[in-house]
Amino acid sequence: MLPWIQLATATAPGGDTLRLLRRGDEFSIRLKGGNELMNSRLGSSEEALATLALGRLTGRPAPRVLIGGLGMGFTLRAALTVAPPAARLVVAEIVPELVGWAGQHMAAVFGNCLSDPRVTVETRDVGAMIREAAGVFDAILLDVDNGPDGLTRAGNDALYHEAGLGSARRALVPGGVLALWSAAPVPAFSQRLSRCGFDVTTHTVRASGGRRGNRHTIWIAVRSDS
Repeated sequence: MLPWIQLATATAPGGDTLRLLRRGDEFSIRLKGGNELMNSRLGSSEEALATLALGRLTGRPAPRVLIGGLGMGFTLRAALTVAPPAARLVVAEIVPELVGWAGQHMAAVFGNCLSDPRVTVETRDVGAMIREAAGVFDAILLDVDNGPDGLTRAGNDALYHEAGLGSARRALVPGGVLALWSAAPVPAFSQRLSRCGFDVTTHTVRASGGRRGNRHTIWIAVRSDS
């Protein structure tokens, strides 16, 4: 078996070291301690985050979509596949080096998605962008940290608490969709979303896209105005 080769490192807000590794045509981003955050062969649930969310936007010819976290581009590429030509997709990535890795080390993985005219990448905190917006986005897709139970940044928890969910609701247009990815189910989170003014459905999706492998959770929360 080929060994893993470290290609680059980056420091995330809060001081955690992220490591980019490659083995053949497979890529992995890990914390310095060894925990794997993402793998280029395991992106089906991140793709489902986009397809499930944008599937709720039928009839909107020019949706504006905010994606929190670039990662390895699974969510972005899937969104581009189903988004109409007039859509506008804004990706918020807080670690600038990840954007550089996408165009350099992982160019074969990302293809031309970052040069698509529908895409804008901002190296900013997605939470700040949400708080600054009011009735702007048709959909907000959050693939940040490990989900409601944060792993790499304690500050990410604010996205999933009542105040953060309230900000997300205000940032959405009426009937807008908040979609959230999680590495594990968090039953109480569905109730929290409901309390914050969303109609919620929960989906379980395999990371590998097959019948085996880890199951991930996706919440599709539609802004309720009733």
